[in-house]
Amino acid sequence: MLLEIFPHNIDLRKMKQVVDCLKKGGLVIYPTDTVYGLGCDIFNKEAVEKICRIKKVKIEKINFSFICNDLSHISDYTMNVDNATYKLMKRCLPGPFTFILKANNAIPKLFKNNKKTIGIRVPDNDIARMIVAELGNPIITTSVHHEDDIIDYITDANAIYERYENLVDIVIDGGIGGYKPSTVIDCTEDEPFIVRQGIGVVDDY
Repeated sequence: MLLEIFPHNIDLRKMKQVVDCLKKGGLVIYPTDTVYGLGCDIFNKEAVEKICRIKKVKIEKINFSFICNDLSHISDYTMNVDNATYKLMKRCLPGPFTFILKANNAIPKLFKNNKKTIGIRVPDNDIARMIVAELGNPIITTSVHHEDDIIDYITDANAIYERYENLVDIVIDGGIGGYKPSTVIDCTEDEPFIVRQGIGVVDDY
């Protein structure tokens, strides 16, 4: 299903369709403040495994990132974050950043692996954040595109739908997407460092 949702005037009935789909183990492609993302409910292992098959990666190998509505619940999934890291995250989020943090024991229990880190995203996109807020917990996120994809495909929801309509349950058309990824900042060491420079820019730490 291709579902048009306007980011500045979100149709709550359509949003309920998306959330109900996720609760039933569905896969959804949705807009963010960077590229379109592919996601599912973090608590539905079968849905996570479907994403792994689409991305052609084993569940124990995939690098998980969670879309969160805000930072209020990150302690549910991460080890204690020091003040400097928290201030950096507060300064950058919502925004086009992924913060790599140390995972707590909830992650291995969720995914039956020995994952030690987790990526946290709070995108500057009302649709993505409302999905999480209405669902009541984060969703897994991974970008829909691959390195060899053309720009039209990764930014246009109709083109994404043509490619993924038989693989996912809903593609949300939230307007033209971006083609640059988020900036990834690793905060698991004493000092944060940029793993991947994306669209997000930090003047200093």
